[in-house]
Amino acid sequence: MGIASVNPATGEVLETFTPLTSDEIESKLTLADATFREYRHIPIARRGEWLRKAADILERDQVELARNMTLEMGKPIKQAIGEVLKCALVCRFYADHAAEFLQDHEVATDASRSFVRYEPLGIILAVMPWNFPLWQVFRFAAPALMAGNVGILKHASNVPRSALAVERILLEAGFPAGVFQTLLIGAEKVLDLVNDPRVKAATLTGSEPAGMSLASAAGKQIKKVVLELGGSDPFIVLDSADIEAAAATAVMARTLNNGQTCIAAKRFIVADSVFDRFTELFVEKVKALKVGDPIEESNDIGPLATAKIVEEIAEQVRKTVEMGGKILAGGQRIEGAGNFYQPTILTDIPKGSPGEKEEFFGPVALLFRVKDIDEAIALANDSPFGLGSSAWTNDPAEIDRLVSEVEAGSVFINGMVKSDPRLPFGGSKRSGFGRELSAEGIREFVNIKTIWIK
Repeated sequence: MGIASVNPATGEVLETFTPLTSDEIESKLTLADATFREYRHIPIARRGEWLRKAADILERDQVELARNMTLEMGKPIKQAIGEVLKCALVCRFYADHAAEFLQDHEVATDASRSFVRYEPLGIILAVMPWNFPLWQVFRFAAPALMAGNVGILKHASNVPRSALAVERILLEAGFPAGVFQTLLIGAEKVLDLVNDPRVKAATLTGSEPAGMSLASAAGKQIKKVVLELGGSDPFIVLDSADIEAAAATAVMARTLNNGQTCIAAKRFIVADSVFDRFTELFVEKVKALKVGDPIEESNDIGPLATAKIVEEIAEQVRKTVEMGGKILAGGQRIEGAGNFYQPTILTDIPKGSPGEKEEFFGPVALLFRVKDIDEAIALANDSPFGLGSSAWTNDPAEIDRLVSEVEAGSVFINGMVKSDPRLPFGGSKRSGFGRELSAEGIREFVNIKTIWIK
């Protein structure tokens, strides 16, 4: 359908948009390039004032912005409000801390003075996904704009209203026109942007194929890229864990955002001694989830974002079961209007099946039984992905091993994986490279310049 807002709960087309022409794209790039030359010299304190104002606007308009997200991509309305407020949080975090993260760093050498300075690069292209339509953008925009860069956004084509809302918020907050622009364009235009010499770097959150394409194009142009790609995060439960807490958290960790989260727990790896108890609780809680219109606050699970995603999930489940997997809960598409799929638990996952290696981007949990921590860590690492991981134990020795040996961008002990502006976020292996958030995130898109003065 091109660029359009379609309610995934009903199939209703809410609004369609005409993609920008080549001339319109050129005008926006010209504006961004000219704006950067002036914007980079605006004091960081002033940028911070504008970003704090953006946070105020996000909080003021939280209900409207959340409702729009829910209508565009189907996340439960309470979670949508939480996402808006998290965007305000990241704006205030960088408004408060960017100056500290970017201040000159003095280093003692044979010079009379030597130091490191962080300078902006210019136009940064952000290619963002639909699953967190505001958060994914603000976690890029807040540090990038505070560093003195300007941004252009190519958002997913099914969330154009959210994409335009980001630009509108930043303009109302006081950022000059051209500092951040939303480009309503198709995916076929991305490589042209990467190849444009005015675009200095790019960041992408999305699928592995999309990341490979962007990184390949950027590599040919010798441009910096940050990639946050797919994940098949392990959720390890060992003998000494609080099983009640682990099971309760497991449900949220798998079904948050209707299960459409890169850092969702997807592979539940449980020690044999506690497997039956954990499974009993997990199945009970998953079966109790209420699926329906995400605008209704009483519903826990909404529709998947597109009909294609439902088809992909259903096919992955079908193949896994056909090869010997067992359904403990759910396992079926919900018939009728909308892109609804039952919250599902699969176990006895066969070797070579989709459940063993593939990412399931929907509310499907993959449950594995292991003998001990050795098998748990080996299975957790037996994946092409390495984004996040969660492990549950109260044994200090096991905690040390999990922290050291699990191959992932983050290890959470006795808690659910989540992003936090105070901590760097990103993955390893085929889950991408580079970091967002914290000091590490703001320094990704700067020229780290060495200054040596005799």
